[in-house]
Amino acid sequence: MGKKSRVKTQKSGSGASAVVSPKEMMNLISELLQKCSSAAPSAGKEWEEYTQIRGLVDKIRKKQKGMSVVFEGSREDYFPELMSWAEENGASCDGFTVTNFGTEGYGLRATMDIKAEELFLWIPRKMLMTVESAQNSVLGPLYSQDRILQAMGNVTLALHLLCERANTASQWLPYIHTLPQEYDTPLYYHQDEVELLLGTQAVQDVLSQYKNTARQYAYFYKLVQTHPAATKLALKDSFTFDDYRWAVSSVMTRQNQIPTEDGSHVTLALIPLWDMCNHTNGLITTGYNLEDDRCECVALQDYKENEQIYIFYGTRSNAEFVIHNGFFYQDNAHDRVKIKLGVSKSERLYAMKAEVLARAGIPASCVFALHCNEPPISAQLLAFLRVFCMTEELKEYLLGDHAINKIFTLGNSEFPVSWENEIKLWTFLETRAALLLKTYKTTSEEDCFMLEKPDISLQSRVAIQLRLAEKQILEKVSSSGRAKRLHFQQKLEEGALLPHYEESDIALLENTEPDAKLPIILRKLEEVEEGQEIQVEEHSHLLNGEKVVYRMEANEKPVQEETQERVSKDVHSALDSTGSSNQKGQMEMADQSASRTEEIPKERSE
Repeated sequence: MGKKSRVKTQKSGSGASAVVSPKEMMNLISELLQKCSSAAPSAGKEWEEYTQIRGLVDKIRKKQKGMSVVFEGSREDYFPELMSWAEENGASCDGFTVTNFGTEGYGLRATMDIKAEELFLWIPRKMLMTVESAQNSVLGPLYSQDRILQAMGNVTLALHLLCERANTASQWLPYIHTLPQEYDTPLYYHQDEVELLLGTQAVQDVLSQYKNTARQYAYFYKLVQTHPAATKLALKDSFTFDDYRWAVSSVMTRQNQIPTEDGSHVTLALIPLWDMCNHTNGLITTGYNLEDDRCECVALQDYKENEQIYIFYGTRSNAEFVIHNGFFYQDNAHDRVKIKLGVSKSERLYAMKAEVLARAGIPASCVFALHCNEPPISAQLLAFLRVFCMTEELKEYLLGDHAINKIFTLGNSEFPVSWENEIKLWTFLETRAALLLKTYKTTSEEDCFMLEKPDISLQSRVAIQLRLAEKQILEKVSSSGRAKRLHFQQKLEEGALLPHYEESDIALLENTEPDAKLPIILRKLEEVEEGQEIQVEEHSHLLNGEKVVYRMEANEKPVQEETQERVSKDVHSALDSTGSSNQKGQMEMADQSASRTEEIPKERSE
């Protein structure tokens, strides 16, 4: 097997730069940290900030040329060592082998027939790289004294990976040897390739990811050089931006949640061998067996000998796949784009609408998803839009003995509020999608033409595929909105009777579409309230692209309850002031611009 080769000082010639003094490098690192820690740029200035940060990073990378750790040979040279190591440590290795599948990269190939739901792979805890193993390693003293590491398990894993890579006696070297030397995540994109994403929903996440990575690198570079607990770390002698980018991408594309040994909470882990599986549509078939203390995976489907074994990474959009995994999945059944909607607080009926939405467990301002399949909107978004477009109908959902029961129909397509309400909401959705389409710099036809060019880079192709997929979803939503609008206009013109909901019809509220099941307040919202995601995921930051093995779901937010007397008073007061006429600015949004939303939580200040 090849041996590790590390160059600690720059060589002359061959394009390498001169030796850089520690003081000069520290000055550049300090400048980068200051730039990345400054206030968020004003709207429209994000790209300018990105290019400035990238310029500083390029200066640092140029001066660090030749200083990163590299391994001799190719990944394929080390796979036999990986399999032997896995077998020695009690993992299953009989039913598969690692194979190169061309455009899909390396994956697992069945060496015998495997039946669906058959247990074919297990990996014991002692093979995993976890936050706990990091605490018990050479990184432990620094971890115990640095609050950023303690708060960010994914960054701890990244530094743990770098420390073990530099340790010739590391127990995880057979695994680390087989990791890619480079990745296809946007952290590796050239600037002109990132530029192809301008105007897309994904671009803000990509820019934030780069900024967060640069800030983290600068922070930990200074920490490793100055903190007494870091004196024994190999990173003190050589810690390049390329090293950190590699570690971040390794963790980002592979990290998983598993239970701690006592099962009391979850922790993050890298799972050797299992993380070689590629993705396909399906169901999650991996879990953690606490009794045997190992990760276990059953077959997603029947596999014949020599077929590739796939697993399902989860219900991710293609934006998530590109940003966190480095690939675009053409047949993604769960692809979606996000849309930020809210009831304007300046609207006279705001309090009533917010109350109805609260009873349904839906916030008055929220980030929703528009889906690639039918129906393109969820039960939650349908319920929101119905309330959003209500006027005099609001009192029926706030007053009377049957008000609460009517809440159960809001997200069910079988029980419209009124034909006029349906026309309004589908008109709004049609228009909104059309407005979002106008924010792109190219058309779908132009993207298709560009994809036909044989000489574009893989990263450019993925970027164009992603922006085209976003447009196709919006085009479908706009077309669907138009068809629905025309359908309900015809119902109104024909004088068709509205389906009447009776309490005995509760069984009808379980629609054929899984996403339309009610009551809404008893279901986990797919959409995330604005700001809530930061609270839930603040410790994940940029590295939140994990395949979930052991999943813990937060409890539902309790529905706010109000006394009938106060609600009744507010209802009559509001209706008296507005009458039954259409409220001016009824469809006003809290954010009328066709804004893109940022899903990756903003990292806390160091």
